[in-house]
Amino acid sequence: MVVKTEKCAFSEYNVYPGHGMRMVRRDGQPVTLGGSKTKSMMLQRMKPSKLQWTQGWRRLNKKMQVDTTVKKRTRKTTKFQRAIVGASLEDLKKKKTQKPHERSAQREAALREVKERNKAKKAASKKSEGGAKGKAFQKTKGFGKGATGGKQR
Repeated sequence: MVVKTEKCAFSEYNVYPGHGMRMVRRDGQPVTLGGSKTKSMMLQRMKPSKLQWTQGWRRLNKKMQVDTTVKKRTRKTTKFQRAIVGASLEDLKKKKTQKPHERSAQREAALREVKERNKAKKAASKKSEGGAKGKAFQKTKGFGKGATGGKQR
């Protein structure tokens, strides 16, 4: 035969049928108390963890064995390298194994190449636009800001 017991809301001891009392809190929640002592302490707003005879105090001061949950083992994630669009896995591995000074030298060479290409483009564009641009400047000369002969501020 199983006896239905309830826990005291203050001391956390078992309250057997026919013992203790029920009190309804202001918020409407029914509370089971073990006896007049626990009722008195609750009405005085005492903290159960401050009183040695309560289970709360015993738990805080490690006087009773608390059920410890065994930590669930998690699998360690393994790193997996995948190819990126435009670079194969071998290329990525080569770059990873390169020394930093080699990588920086490669970067500088690439930058130099880009700069030279840009210089060549600018020179080519100057040659093609050189004559037309000079004439355009001659035509508009004297029609810029302040060239109208008005007051200058």
